[in-house]
Amino acid sequence: MQFDIRCERRKLKRAFIVLASGLLLGGCQNTHGRTSAPPPIPDVAIVTVGTQPVVLTTDLPGRTSAYRVAEIRPQVNGLIQRRLFSEGAIVKAGQALYQIDPASFQAALGNAKAALGRAEANLPAVRSKAERYGEALADNAVSRQDYDDAAAALKQAEADVDYWKATVEAARINLGYTRITAPISGRIGRSNVTEGALVTAHQPMALATIQQMDPVYVDVPQATSELLGLKRRLEDRRLKRDGTKQNKVRIILEDGTPYPSEGTLQFQDVSVDPTTGSVTLRVIVPNPDGVLLPGMYVRAILTEGVNAEAILVPQQGVAHDPKGNPLALVVDGAGKVEQRMLHLDRAIDDKWLVASGLSPGDRLIVEGLQNVRPGDSVNVVPMSSGGEKGAVSGEAAKPAAGSSGGR
Repeated sequence: MQFDIRCERRKLKRAFIVLASGLLLGGCQNTHGRTSAPPPIPDVAIVTVGTQPVVLTTDLPGRTSAYRVAEIRPQVNGLIQRRLFSEGAIVKAGQALYQIDPASFQAALGNAKAALGRAEANLPAVRSKAERYGEALADNAVSRQDYDDAAAALKQAEADVDYWKATVEAARINLGYTRITAPISGRIGRSNVTEGALVTAHQPMALATIQQMDPVYVDVPQATSELLGLKRRLEDRRLKRDGTKQNKVRIILEDGTPYPSEGTLQFQDVSVDPTTGSVTLRVIVPNPDGVLLPGMYVRAILTEGVNAEAILVPQQGVAHDPKGNPLALVVDGAGKVEQRMLHLDRAIDDKWLVASGLSPGDRLIVEGLQNVRPGDSVNVVPMSSGGEKGAVSGEAAKPAAGSSGGR
């Protein structure tokens, strides 16, 4: 009986092993016999690259300075009797500012006039004597030496008259200098002297300073590298001058608000500052309300020209390689992804201005970049609601304004 039970157990064990082996073998056959499905083709959204006219501008920092500056200095020595202006007031050209004690200068003028009168009183007698000696010389009534002496005395008397006339004029000018007047119109600052102060002619310290602040200058430094790049773009005809507004300059105040009046580019300096490698551009700006003060920091928006066939692409469609070089992915005619290396000119709002690497008609991938690689086949789908499909289409667009920015 026990033998039969052991035989039955062995038979059941063999049957279980055979069944398990069959199940494992069948599972392996099913796994190796099934063919894996191909991965799905990724979806991407594109924009069609087009061209449009863009007015390119340069945003540069600058400082304001007064249109004209006059430092008031005395031209004669003396004591200040009175100050004739209010500090910080607007003064007119020719307005009296200081009065120097004129007593000594009035006396000098009187002395010069007296000396002139004496010389003029002596002149007729000397002239008459010279004329008589001339007539007598013709009759040999006087010697040649006597005539020469009389003629020399006449010339000396005439020279004395001329000398004292000049002395009188100099004394009159010096007397006029005792009343110090404003050479220009503008706002005068604080006075550096008070009544009773002793001043000297052409002293180093100015008595006061007048600044004309309507209009004002804005001095803007620009790097020579930017000037050379602009020159090359103009020579290559990639950029054209905007004749109507080429010399117009927009001013942005220090708090970011636009200044209401446009300035005019007046000139470009002819020398380069060796410490900064830049040249100075001078802009003249109307300032009727006195908003701009000398030394104020502003930003100047200068017009470079018009790029009639500019290519603007959304910044989301431009990536960078590990070295920081910009690149883009486009969909070719066969529906495959192609990589393009780009050269970017500048950022304009939320777009890049592309100098090279893309051509009109290229289909730039702007959504789904992270799911594709060069050579992959893709499926083009409409952009999401937040996309910018119309931003770079080939449709006609009004000229955009572009400011130089990061590359």
